[in-house]
Amino acid sequence: MRHRALVALLAAACAFALAGCGRHRGPQPGQLTLGMVTDVGGLGDRSFNDSAYRGLLRARRNLGAYIQVLQSRSAADYQPNLIALTNLHFSMVYAIGFLMSLDLDQVAKQNPKAHYAIVDAVVDDPNVVSITFREQDGSFLAGALAAMVSKTHHIAFLGGQDIPLLRKFEAGYTAGAREVDPSIQVDVKYVGNFDDVAAGQELADVLYNSGVDIIYAAAGKAGLGAIDAVKSRAGDYAIGVDSDQDGLAPGKVLTSMVKRVDVAVYDVAQSLRSGKPMRGHVVFGLKDGAIGLTDFRYTRNDIGNANLARLQRIQAAIVSGKIVPPDTREALASFKSVPL
Repeated sequence: MRHRALVALLAAACAFALAGCGRHRGPQPGQLTLGMVTDVGGLGDRSFNDSAYRGLLRARRNLGAYIQVLQSRSAADYQPNLIALTNLHFSMVYAIGFLMSLDLDQVAKQNPKAHYAIVDAVVDDPNVVSITFREQDGSFLAGALAAMVSKTHHIAFLGGQDIPLLRKFEAGYTAGAREVDPSIQVDVKYVGNFDDVAAGQELADVLYNSGVDIIYAAAGKAGLGAIDAVKSRAGDYAIGVDSDQDGLAPGKVLTSMVKRVDVAVYDVAQSLRSGKPMRGHVVFGLKDGAIGLTDFRYTRNDIGNANLARLQRIQAAIVSGKIVPPDTREALASFKSVPL
């Protein structure tokens, strides 16, 4: 373990250029210091990790923070990277992704004076802020929009791994589609991982060839395969996730279900800087501006004003609590459409 931690520390020293944080000098006395360990998708996934990194960049810009990122090439890197940043005494160390929960639990227990935050998991340690989102709310909107636009009445959900977190996306999307079109067919497929772009494209091609005309891809970097697949298909669309992916295939990405990990990362940093750090489990959703759809800048004409107005009514119903999107398959099975 000592050898692996040393390797990670050396990697940390080399990470300044990658993160754009050190500018060849270390942090200044009293400066807020923020370290981040990415999930295996890494920076450049145009999704989850990139969104978290934008939060760090905002903290550097607005709070004067010193930031550093360590990328995880595999799950074996999680704990060494967390230890490396801990040993460098960062004010806050972010673990980006639920896959780090067990490793973070161990590291946090061994370093009770250090401060950590984890995204998409709950780690019940007093020095860990657990950040989760109401992904089912934004996914409900994505499903409703897909049902409004679909010509075949046959859409699909493409997930990364079949786990409870992704079932929130799946259940919300399916329920949203049924809210608009109770008879719509919603196929569900999982890639099995979050980083195999080729496998994502292959599964997307299978779905499109079966008659699906809209795929909601919540699969991290693997989801980029669905966007690649739709580029050459007339009349078909993809829906992006986590970050604004609309520009990856203008006019072919109907919208993106934006999960503002950057907002959460920044808010945690800001609370720490103000001397009133967040504690425990914090949930972000539509009301916080941390979940929602993009602005349809390439597809507004395809969607139409009437559908956009209907979508706004559905969003208002979610915010008010009139519609409570399901977050599990069991809740989906008992979900009833709400007349608006």
